Amino acid sequence: MKIRENLKRVAALLLTGMVMSGALWANGGGEADGDKPVELTLLTSQNQNDQLMINALIDAYTAQNPNITFDVEVPPGVGVEIDNLVKLRVAQGDMNDIFYYNCGSLLQTLRPAQTLVDLSGESFMANVSESFTPAVSQGDGIYGVPVGYASAGGILYNKRIYEKLGLEKPRTWEEFAANNETIKAAGISPVLATFGDDWTAQLFVLADFYNVAQSQPNFADDYTQNRVKYSTSSSARRGFEYIQEAYEKGWYQKDFATTRFEQGLQMLAEGSVAHYPMLTQVMNTVATSWPDLVNDIGFFALPGKDVAQNGATLWMPLAFYIPQNSDKVEFSKKFLAFAASTRGTDAINAKVIPAGPYLIKGAKLPGEVLSFVDDLNGYIDSGKAFPALEFLSPVKGPNLQQLCAAVGTGSMTAQEAAEAYDRDVEQQAQQLGLQGW
Repeated sequence: MKIRENLKRVAALLLTGMVMSGALWANGGGEADGDKPVELTLLTSQNQNDQLMINALIDAYTAQNPNITFDVEVPPGVGVEIDNLVKLRVAQGDMNDIFYYNCGSLLQTLRPAQTLVDLSGESFMANVSESFTPAVSQGDGIYGVPVGYASAGGILYNKRIYEKLGLEKPRTWEEFAANNETIKAAGISPVLATFGDDWTAQLFVLADFYNVAQSQPNFADDYTQNRVKYSTSSSARRGFEYIQEAYEKGWYQKDFATTRFEQGLQMLAEGSVAHYPMLTQVMNTVATSWPDLVNDIGFFALPGKDVAQNGATLWMPLAFYIPQNSDKVEFSKKFLAFAASTRGTDAINAKVIPAGPYLIKGAKLPGEVLSFVDDLNGYIDSGKAFPALEFLSPVKGPNLQQLCAAVGTGSMTAQEAAEAYDRDVEQQAQQLGLQGW
């Protein structure tokens, strides 16, 4: 399929309002589970916004089903630590009744066909957008229900700084670099780096995939089959080069190597830095912590080499999964049915301002959304949006975040990191048993 057709398909699936399944139970309704007390264990996330969404679903569901209670566990650690915890528990058959985790490539490492409950035969899965199901599928099985909304990777920017300096949103990397030099000359740090949480170091690489796909439309398939590598593809390697350029040109703020994620969000909101390569989903943390400043932040896609091909890289939401080891599968499925309904998204809307379109059919955004959502939807409406690589290929090495942080702190060159990442993904692809590796 041509890239233009793919773009239209993704945009349509993400934004088109679709009719809900008529089945009441499939919409999260139906009879309560009786009077017998049932406790479900649920592994959540350390992310504040994720917790707000999940708690909103739990509160609304237990209000309708008072015999159901949840023992919610917040996992220790972040990033790779969470990945290792989930992998270990799933492999050992010791996972919570329901767990909240990534889709796409990280899900594939759990070998879902062997470890998770297949939801493909459940009527409530008809409510889930077809744009999402490939990200939680393996073979003929579908294993997850989306929680929350789609987001994008690109550049969050402080609009007050842009207004003060008379800058326009860049559409090429050269324009972005020129803006950074103007900002730096004004005594403001152009680019925020929060390498104290190294997962945040990846966005120059990951958010550049729209541009990679424009240059190499078959990149995802070729990458999965080991026909193309980051170290030898100039378009794919460019994301690493952006990180190196930012370091060498002094675009990062003071103490960038130790600044933590939430510290950085405050700096962006308050205007002590101008740009943050990041996922738009973090904007709800800004809305919660600095509500008077949240509309000072806008979004633009990571600029590439060509004005005509500039567009946004999309991220799918995380999902709920049920491990096969659970002895409360049917009760867990009923909660997932609620999450996969408009009543579930309404419950989230009541507690959280969504930062993108839901992937539940018929779900509506509230009348007021954060101003940057219009920036994101502009790319989607115009067909200039495309899924991130991790939702098109199961291949994603576990050490990308550390390698990106190493480039960003001057410990590695872009070429060295790209070569190291190729070795990293080779090992992971072999573990998955993919052909060509």
